[in-house]
This record gives sequence, structure tokens and C-alpha cells, in this order.
Amino acid sequence: MKNSNVTIRKRLAITLFFSILLYFLLLARFAYVQLFAGQELMDKAENLWTRDVPFDAKRGQILDRNGHVLAYNVSVPSVMLIPSQIVDKDETAFQLAHILEIDRDKIDKLVRKRQLLVWIAPEGRRISEEKAQAIGALQLPGVLIVEDSQRYYPHGELAAHILGFTGVDNQGLTGVERQYDQRLVGNRGYISFYADAKGKMMPNQSERFLPPRDGEDLYLTIDINIQKIIERELDSAVQQFQPDNILAIAMDPGNGEILGMASRPTYHPGQYREYESEIYNRNLPIWKTYEPGSTFKVITLAAAIEEGQVDLHRDHFFDPGYAMVGGARIRCWKHGGHGSQSYLQVVENSCNPGFIAMGQRLGKDRLFDYIRRFGFGQKTGVDLPGEGTGILFKLDRVGPVELATTSFGQGVSVTPIQQVAAISAAINGGYLVQPHVGKQWVNPESHEVTEIINVPKGEQVISEETSTKVREALESVVANGSGRAAYLDGFRVGGKTGTAQKVGPNGRYLANEHIVSFIGFAPADEPAVVIYVAVDNPSGIQFGSVVSAPVVQKIMEDVLEYLEVEPRKNQLPKQYRWGDPILYEVPDLRGMSIDELRQSYFQLPIEVTGHGEQVIMQSPAPGTKVEEGKRIRIYLGDNLQEKN
Repeated sequence: MKNSNVTIRKRLAITLFFSILLYFLLLARFAYVQLFAGQELMDKAENLWTRDVPFDAKRGQILDRNGHVLAYNVSVPSVMLIPSQIVDKDETAFQLAHILEIDRDKIDKLVRKRQLLVWIAPEGRRISEEKAQAIGALQLPGVLIVEDSQRYYPHGELAAHILGFTGVDNQGLTGVERQYDQRLVGNRGYISFYADAKGKMMPNQSERFLPPRDGEDLYLTIDINIQKIIERELDSAVQQFQPDNILAIAMDPGNGEILGMASRPTYHPGQYREYESEIYNRNLPIWKTYEPGSTFKVITLAAAIEEGQVDLHRDHFFDPGYAMVGGARIRCWKHGGHGSQSYLQVVENSCNPGFIAMGQRLGKDRLFDYIRRFGFGQKTGVDLPGEGTGILFKLDRVGPVELATTSFGQGVSVTPIQQVAAISAAINGGYLVQPHVGKQWVNPESHEVTEIINVPKGEQVISEETSTKVREALESVVANGSGRAAYLDGFRVGGKTGTAQKVGPNGRYLANEHIVSFIGFAPADEPAVVIYVAVDNPSGIQFGSVVSAPVVQKIMEDVLEYLEVEPRKNQLPKQYRWGDPILYEVPDLRGMSIDELRQSYFQLPIEVTGHGEQVIMQSPAPGTKVEEGKRIRIYLGDNLQEKN
């Protein structure tokens, strides 16, 4: 009995001990919850009760350098589900599948999801007004028609590869839409309220609204008028030459601002799903890599002049039609060669053996050093996704033949944007510039500039003196050499042609397929624009001088007029050859009487309009140079006007 009492007392003591311990543990837990974890647990509980209805921010506009809108958002209806409020899930799924024309099984899964809000994507996003009205008329519980936004490109295909497009959630996928997505998209807002397990708003509870912050507006360096000129001429060239593809870039060589850039084939950014992915994913001016051909000779020329290896006027070279290098015969494009010529004529004639001689004088170390300093073999840093890098020979694998072919642009792989940047450095005083399309950010509400996108000036590759000599040589190419088809009367245009064989899948050159190109700039004394056009496998004659140079000439003529560039009086005269159109200067006929006209002789035919005794107006304007056979239209009247 005594042992039994002792056992009982021990058990009571143990029970009391654990009871007191449990009490203090609970007390400690209560203290911890109250003093330390209370707010966290309260937040978790609030999150369980809280329902957030999101409101997307308005995506920032994209505009050209002068404020013309290139992309903006428009309001469109979309379908949103609140599964917990859907009463008849089968009937709701049936009705929505019928109107939205989508698979019934997909809707069945969506209406049964354990989520507060569910999008029907992509079929229920940005639907037509007719479909929205049809769904709204059904008044289905848990089915909402909400305001959504959609990206709109008012100019259709214009600048498609520059702008890019957005996805179903308004996120940038390509082009500047992707490059600058973080600042364009803005910050989402929402309405927050307390709801029960079925998602219904709890009574006597207030709502909280956090307004969205719209994305900033992005101004580009692109000029919509220059962009239209470029795309018009590309479309014309496609009709004429039926190439595999064609591309063009127009840039300010002084600061790297891209004024226009396009390629064909192209697409409509708002309808990108209707095109092959290769079309909208490949921005050819920055992505495409190929052998440049003779446009690359400008780099060899600049390096040779900078290093004092050639004097364009005093040094001479004899071209027999080929050059023997390392036991290989490398031919000139002209059968029989150019004979004896100055090095300026080597440049004018785009003579391969002459450029091989320049490369040999430089040596592989110096030539490849200049090639890399001009930006080849690396990305330019253009603010667009998908830029290529090109391919150069490794220096330890460059032998005599590789040095020779590189000197005239064969055996290396470059991108169009690299070539534009490199040629810009050769003509702008020697500074490598970084091409770019972003110009500045603007607050959409205050319209104040929040940031100017500054692109630092690159290193000086060649001297100002060398750059001047390069400009003069390339101006001579247009006046007297292979680039004569780009000549513009009244303007000093410089440039260089390029014709490069394409490489086939087996790594061998294709005999009858070429990429023909021309890069031109004007005015030659103070370059305002550099324009590059490359045509891939045009039908018919495949020479840059015949195909690409005229396209650049047409673009250049309209761009210079648009930029209000003044004509130059000290232009190099064009060396006319058989078959070239003869130009005549239009005389000033204003104020002349009918009798004076009859007694005078003019080299151009005259077409008379109106009635009267004196010429009061004429077209084209006096001093304009026009081709032989073009008519001068004069307008007669009775009031004599003074000559301007």
C-alpha cells in the first residue's frame, strides 16, 4: 500500500511537471506569435481572404525621331473566368466553346480550375466586339467581359523588323519591343478586396485600388519619311530583280543614329502569326552574315593610306589580269586586266590584284589589326536583339592566300550593320560609331524627356587626314569608276560596289549566285548619311554596279532632298561613257516672249501650256540638269514676272 502511494505521488509530480512545461511552452508560443510572428501570420491570413483583380498598365508608345507614332495600344474586349462563381460548368463550357470556336475540352479544364481568375488564352484574349456581345448577352455567372489592350501598328509593315511585336500578355518578343520591354511595359495595378471561399466579396469590407503606372514613350532615331523612301525602293527592286532577299540601312555616319532600315521579305507586326518564323525572327540587316566582296576593300584602302604604304596619285600598279600568290592564280574581275594604273584608278576600277598588293604591303598582322579595330569579328552593340558577329580568319591560320583574299573581301564573313559602322568610321574622320535606334525616353503624362539615350563615341581608328583621302577616293569611284550608277548631279556622292559569290551548303562557291551590294555616302565633303543596299541572288546580271548602285542612288536623291542638303558646286564631273544618258542644264525661260522663244534654239524640247504673250512659269526649274529628251513645260500668261 505504501509503494502504491509513492507511485501515485510520482505520477502526479510528473504530470504536474509536464503540465507546467506545456503551460510555459504555450505561453512562450503566444508571446512569440504576439510579439514577433503576429504581423506575418496576419499577412498570410489576409492573403487567403484577399482577391486581387489585376489591371495592366498601358504600354508606352514607340515614335520616330519627329514624334510620328509607330506603335501604341488600343482597348479590346477579353474573356475572364471566376471558376468559383460558375454555377453550371458544363453549360458554360459548351456556350463559350461554341462562340469562341475552340475545343470544348480546353474550356472544361479552365472552368474547373482552383484559381480566382482564369484567362482563356489565346482564344479568349482580344476578341471581336461581336463575340464579346454574344458572350455578354448570355449573362453566364463567373464569366466576365473585361477591357484588355492590344498593340497596334498604324503603318502596317513599315519598319516591322525594327519595331518587332508583342505577345499575348503584351510582352515584347522581338525588335525594340523586346529590347526596351522593361520600360515600355510599365507596372501593373489592381483592385484588392476581401472574398469568401467562393470568391464573392465579403460584406462591409472596403476595396483598395493601386493604379497602374503606364510605360514610358520611346522615341527612335528612325525618320518615318526616310523609312518610307527606303521601303519604297526595296519593293521596286524586288519587282525588278526577284531576289532571294534584299536589305538596306541608312545611318548618320557621325553619331551612329539609324535613320531607316528594312529588308524583304517582311511582315505585319500585328499579324505575325500568319508568317513563317524565319521572316519575323531574322532582322537581316543585323543578323545576316556573308562575304562582303569589294565593299570590304575600303578597309584595306584606309589601312594602307594610314600606314603610309600607298600614295593614290604617285604610286602605280600594273594589272595583268591576275596575281600569283602562294602558287595560286587569283584573277581580276576584268579579263586581261587593267594594265598600268595609279592606285586611285585601282580603287576606281575595284582591281583585285591591286588590293592584294596593298594587303601584302601591310602584312597580315597590321591588316587584321585594322580589320578588328574597324569592328569586324564582334558585335557593333546595336540596340536590337539577334545581332550576328561574322567570322574572321584566326591570325595563326592566315597564309599568303588568306591574306590576299581578305584584302579584297573574300574568305571573311560580316554583317551589313558591321559594314555600315566600319565605312562610317572610314569617312567621318576616323571614329568608330555604335549604330543605335533608341533616341530618348519621354514621360507619357508630362511629355518631359526623362532620359536621352547617349551612345559613347568609339576610338579613333584612322586619322582625319586619312579619312579625307578615303572620301576623295570613294567620290572618284562614283564619278569615274565602278560606282557611276550612283552619281547624283549637284551632290558629291562617294561609294563602293561589292559583288560576292555565295557559299553553298557544301562549303563551295556557287557559280551563278551572288550577293551584290553598294554602300554610298553624301555629301563627300561633309557626310550626312551613309546608305547600304545588298541584294541576294538577283535575277539577270549580278553586279553591284548594275543592281545595287542604282537603288542607292534613288534612295540617296530623295533622302538628301528631304534632309534639305544643299548641292555642292565643286562636284567631280562624271566621266561619261558610251551608253550613259546625256545631261543638259535647263535654261531660264521665265519672262521670255513668244517671239523670243521662236527665234531661240534649245537642246531640250519645249511643251507649251496656257495662253498669253510671256512665259510666267516653267518646269523643271532653271539650272536643273535633266536627261536628253526630257521636255521643258512652260506656262504662258499676260503678266510678266521678274526672274527669281
